[in-house]
Amino acid sequence: MKVSKTQVTENRLAILQAAAQLYRERGFTGVGVADITRAAGLTHGGLYRHFESKDALAAEASTFAFGWKLSELETPGAEANADAGTHLQTGVENYLSPQHRDSVGQGCPVAALAADAARETGAIADAFAQGIGRYMALFAQRRPDGTVAAQIEPEDRVRAVSMLSTMVGGLILARATARGLPALSDEILAILRQHLVTTWDLDKHNADGGDQSC
Repeated sequence: MKVSKTQVTENRLAILQAAAQLYRERGFTGVGVADITRAAGLTHGGLYRHFESKDALAAEASTFAFGWKLSELETPGAEANADAGTHLQTGVENYLSPQHRDSVGQGCPVAALAADAARETGAIADAFAQGIGRYMALFAQRRPDGTVAAQIEPEDRVRAVSMLSTMVGGLILARATARGLPALSDEILAILRQHLVTTWDLDKHNADGGDQSC
């Protein structure tokens, strides 16, 4: 029976969704083609009608996974009267939350797969680098004073690298300690949330013309 174009599109999306979740949960080397097609509700051979290789699937699934929270960061003001600063602050707090820590398969691909991606080459490495670069650009554009940068300055890049590195590193440590020392895991998240929010408020104060020595 011939499959409709709509069904082909739906099958492809199901494969991407399943692969993106499983890779984040188990790593690139811990997932087989059969695992992905089973999770997608499709036959083993169906995968290669959509992707030329497993590496091609992993690269596209990585790009798909980088959609995590990007829509929120790309649309400041989605909530009534929300400025870019408030919008990104909410994203930071959601990122460093117990819910995100405990939802590896649905969360940020950087914290889940960066170590794996560092060992990859070709399309997978490129997809990961592009995704991280996009995250950095979005963080650089959202300034603590609530504006969106028309032109990204060096200090914007410094802030973006510092914030994203703190968030990703903190989430990795929180996940690594969640089972053995859950109280420490919660502490890591709480301290880093407060640290970044405090830094956020300080930057807004400076941007508003306050005491630059604060």
